[in-house]
Amino acid sequence: MSRINVPAIATATGATAEVYADVKKIAGGGVPNLFAALGYLAPVSLKAVLNAEAALGSGSLSKQDVETIKLLVSEQTGCDYCVAAHVMIGKMVGLPAEALKQIRAGQPTGDAKRDALVRFVLNLQNTSGTISNEEFAAIRAAGYTDAQLADISLAIALTIFTNTFNRINDTDVDMPPVK
Repeated sequence: MSRINVPAIATATGATAEVYADVKKIAGGGVPNLFAALGYLAPVSLKAVLNAEAALGSGSLSKQDVETIKLLVSEQTGCDYCVAAHVMIGKMVGLPAEALKQIRAGQPTGDAKRDALVRFVLNLQNTSGTISNEEFAAIRAAGYTDAQLADISLAIALTIFTNTFNRINDTDVDMPPVK
């Protein structure tokens, strides 16, 4: 059970009600538990996340690349909520079920460009300091541009924020179970 008690969505007022309305437009009429808690506690922060997500969505990465990053980071940080969300969204954007399993495991998917992205994100997550020239050359050789490298950074940052909050809150997972 989530640690933070969130009042009923319908009782929200002010900035919280406004950001919930934004979420409902994006999420098909509902407010996922993560956004319910963030909107209740920090509506300005949730609005910033939504704005950053919109920028990422219109950025240089494919939807499959974004979900690859978000799923991998969520798996690495141990956020069961975000793993479930990004498996579900990954399927919606066309990532095969087997590829999702391989991404979670940090294993090759058979798609050379996606595999280079997985290796790059794993390296960023598991090492400190500046990445090596070899790592930079490898991601560029896989076809990623400078603009995409910036968007990779944004995808990682957004995911770490939501992962961290979910781990603090122990947010109830309201997505289909991961198999």
